[in-house]
Amino acid sequence: MRNRIFISLAMALLLLFTAAGSVGASTVTYDPSLAHKTGKMAYEHTKYLTYTVGARVAGTAKEEEARDYIESQFQRMGYSTNVQPFSYTRSGRNYNSSNVVAYKKGKSSKEIIVGAHYDSVAAGKGSDDNASGVGVMLEVAEVLKHINTPYSIKFIAFGAEEVGLRGSNYYASQMPAEEIENTVGMINLDSLAVGDNMYVYGSAGDKGFIRDQILNIAAKKKLDIGTNPGLNPVYPAGTTGDWSDHAPFNRLGIPYAYFEATNWEIGDMDGYTQTVKHGGVWHTQNDTLEFIEREFPGRVEEHLETFSQALTEVLKFFGKTSTAK
Repeated sequence: MRNRIFISLAMALLLLFTAAGSVGASTVTYDPSLAHKTGKMAYEHTKYLTYTVGARVAGTAKEEEARDYIESQFQRMGYSTNVQPFSYTRSGRNYNSSNVVAYKKGKSSKEIIVGAHYDSVAAGKGSDDNASGVGVMLEVAEVLKHINTPYSIKFIAFGAEEVGLRGSNYYASQMPAEEIENTVGMINLDSLAVGDNMYVYGSAGDKGFIRDQILNIAAKKKLDIGTNPGLNPVYPAGTTGDWSDHAPFNRLGIPYAYFEATNWEIGDMDGYTQTVKHGGVWHTQNDTLEFIEREFPGRVEEHLETFSQALTEVLKFFGKTSTAK
């Protein structure tokens, strides 16, 4: 009798652990209809990274959890996905992180990179910086998965951005000359949710054509996206600083565009002061969906919808002189 009870308990425990393991390893799924409502899927991804994962400090288990979620979402969409591990040293300690790369074949073998970092600082939950950017990237990847885009696309979720652009620096350092030559541009998504104004920046001079095409799309689609007005002479109109994941690609001579929500007309007029009402939200305890939605009702949804539409449109028509009406 005791043996039978023991065996029954053992089997029950085995089933329990097996079930728990399968749930933990399973891919999070969403109602497919969300992909047809601009900004809705981006919001769900932002919520997941905010509430289920939380702060995703570089080199920690939480950053790995976010990486696994992003990889599983690309795989759910049917993309060929690769995890690119790298290590770095900071303050005398060694850390490990990864980039997640998903590839979409287009009409041309020439490639455009779309990137967003998925790590965050310890303060807050990284909802704006940068769950919002990852959310938009994942939504657009899903919207475009069955669309024959003009160029092939590499969607890259960068690790360890907050500790020195480690992921994007590593990826750029590993690009052979042929890949650099084959890359027509890079579009960076960083901190899209809370800033007073929505912007797109770009390379200086003739290489700013991606930014210019996005501004053209925004005008035709009546999207409220502008660019740095150039009030601070350190950052000429239309450009920005080298503080995000576009910088390593810019140094390679690859044209870039960079989506961001902030406010270039307040503070030191350098883009660091995001809002009139609360100043900077990124890198503070206020970088949570709860705070942003309480203090700026409707802003998150509006921004995710706007940026998702703009990114989708430029990737659908990239390189063409006109866009769909």
